[in-house]
Amino acid sequence: MKILILGAGQVGGTLAENLASEANDITVVDTDPVRLRELQDRLDIRTVQGKASYPTVLDQADADNADMLIAVTNSDETNMVACQIASILYSTPTKISRIRASAYLSNNKLFEKNGGFPVDVMISPEHLVTRHITRLIEYPGALQVLEFSKGLVRLVAIRATEGGPLVGRELSYLRTHMPKIETRVAAIFRKDRAIMPRGDTVLEDGDEVFFIAGADHIRSVMSELQPLVKNYKRIFICGGGNIGQRLAYTLENRYQVKLLERNHERCVLLSENLRKTVVLEGNAADKDILLEENIENTDVFCAVTNDDEANIMASLLAKRLGARKVFTLINNPDYVDLIQGGEIDVAISPQQTTIGSLLTHVRRGDVVNVHSLRRGAAEAIEAIAHGDHKSSKVVGRRLDEINLPQGATIGAIVRHNEVLIAHDHLRVQPDDHVILFLVDKSRVREVEKLFSVGLTFF
Repeated sequence: MKILILGAGQVGGTLAENLASEANDITVVDTDPVRLRELQDRLDIRTVQGKASYPTVLDQADADNADMLIAVTNSDETNMVACQIASILYSTPTKISRIRASAYLSNNKLFEKNGGFPVDVMISPEHLVTRHITRLIEYPGALQVLEFSKGLVRLVAIRATEGGPLVGRELSYLRTHMPKIETRVAAIFRKDRAIMPRGDTVLEDGDEVFFIAGADHIRSVMSELQPLVKNYKRIFICGGGNIGQRLAYTLENRYQVKLLERNHERCVLLSENLRKTVVLEGNAADKDILLEENIENTDVFCAVTNDDEANIMASLLAKRLGARKVFTLINNPDYVDLIQGGEIDVAISPQQTTIGSLLTHVRRGDVVNVHSLRRGAAEAIEAIAHGDHKSSKVVGRRLDEINLPQGATIGAIVRHNEVLIAHDHLRVQPDDHVILFLVDKSRVREVEKLFSVGLTFF
């Protein structure tokens, strides 16, 4: 597939890295020659320097032959105009645009098929990050919570902790201990090494466990992997930007929410737009402010400013002053592995949260959901099975008869809104939604081929 990526920032660069490793023809456009040179030195891609919305630059990038244009520059306006030009001049089949400003996102007329900006798919990092954090708050103790089939199935990452009934036991004990709960452990990571789970696999303290279950059973399974964590009540948000405002708006009807913002004009705006959130003006690095607001009684402290260093320092301070859990937004992916798991409980990468949504529209075969896991090393995929036992490599076959690539496991099947946790005897039927976990994302092409009927791969 020939893909044109506009913008070589963190999202564009990470996306190029993901797609270039899958034998796609990638061209990246950006105004920064240094950033382009860095990408070209590491990846087998083509780069073009220039403003992404200029027709002359798009001509140079061979937009006329592109199958897909993904506009992820830092400017909403540039992204939208680039999609417009790609439609008018090149009839580009698929146009994806990152749009951040709520002023654009809230006006549906701007993107109507007749007369609006011709954006086929809109990606809002702020919306995706807000949803990601909200799920972590809804499931105390989780490291990641991912939805499939409109929320019927969820894949949860959790740290196995001593005191959980399953820790120190074989996985087969779970079925004995909870015979009425349908779940499957999709993967275990022990000291960053993937372990393919079997019934006799013994779970150890500190293991990062990915399990899949119906939405109604998530909490029950979590309680087997670590001591039961009380539901959160009090949320403290540091940073009143787009993410902070969205998060407060989403949570304020169910939790006690405080939001700290240093800019006076922004505080006034937030106070006008938020109904139940307590808006505070000040600096989160000010110890006295945090103590005055009883930070020691806070269940979750979320640092979501656009400054990584400020987020890290505020989170460390809040944790040492007694905040129960700390979630920290980190834009630089190099920082994520360094800080998560110590005093900072969860490091949130907007790039990895966004990448999954973008990959959904790039995957071959009928792939309807992609989630990037473990900083991009692994993937969870929801694919629809088509064809019959003659034309398809999965339809009509039992799960133990499907030739999955090494490191891939099928976790569940959703059939007519019914969740079927994977067992070897289960047979795939046409239109089943199959949810897979892929430990090594370099094998994703093999998974795509399994779910591609009538498609040619080069």
